[in-house]
Amino acid sequence: MKKHTKIWLVLALLAAGIAMLTGWYLRRHMVAVLQPAGQIGHKERNLIAFCTALSILVIVPVFTLLGIFAWKYRESNVQAKYSPELEGSNLAETIWWLIPTALIAIIAVITWRSSYAMDPFKHLDSSKQTLHVQVVALDWKWLFIYPDQKVASVNEAAVPVGTPVDFELTSDTVMTSFWAPQLGGQMYAMPGMNTHLNLEAGKAGNYRGVAANISGKGFAGMDFTVKAVSKTDFTKWTQTAKHAIDKLTPASYTQLAHPSQNVRPSYYSAVDPALYDTIVMKYMMPSGTQTDTGGAI
Repeated sequence: MKKHTKIWLVLALLAAGIAMLTGWYLRRHMVAVLQPAGQIGHKERNLIAFCTALSILVIVPVFTLLGIFAWKYRESNVQAKYSPELEGSNLAETIWWLIPTALIAIIAVITWRSSYAMDPFKHLDSSKQTLHVQVVALDWKWLFIYPDQKVASVNEAAVPVGTPVDFELTSDTVMTSFWAPQLGGQMYAMPGMNTHLNLEAGKAGNYRGVAANISGKGFAGMDFTVKAVSKTDFTKWTQTAKHAIDKLTPASYTQLAHPSQNVRPSYYSAVDPALYDTIVMKYMMPSGTQTDTGGAI
């Protein structure tokens, strides 16, 4: 086999591998992004679609002309017209600079305004009271604490349909990222940092959530489910959690925080009210004075 044939074969296999990985990623994540189930998800989908459409106005003509010029002015085409006077044409240069600049300016303004409108810290406008959920990233699972309902769950979060939810996020391990693609954008969770992500589920369903930042060998199984249910079903879910045998105390949390993989959903019928703040603040203390609640430091 000739050397150049081997090179083309390797490149073809590489391209096929990249295409397969891209297809897997799009099917796993991007399809969910394009099928939003909440007001933030819809706004983000519309922003992506609008920016993509504007970008296509530049990309399609550029690559079309690239193909035309490459074919028309190929070395073997001796009939191609030589037009050196076109170099430095003010009209041509104005067209190919002005149009992309205008499109970029439009995208920049819209993205800037949308970023402020969809500020993850901003509470969503609603006549319903916001549900507060504290989220702790662990190795390799998610802990959801409901301080008002005084219950907690692992790898499963129930929320009422049409009710704004304020997810308060931190991590008791390495940095990771909380993401429920159909509900809205992702937000990083870091040790010693307390941040917020405000979302809302617009229709009932089970929505897949993932850890969107590699965090070790159990990362692939660090999924969770957001169960968007009616107000009545949310009350039932809360009551189910209240009847759980386990209680989330500092001692039980220490055991929960030990690394484990592919963890099934579980519930806690009571929660130490100071637990979340303790997890956040233990990384804020001077070196050597941290209290061990079980997470990796």
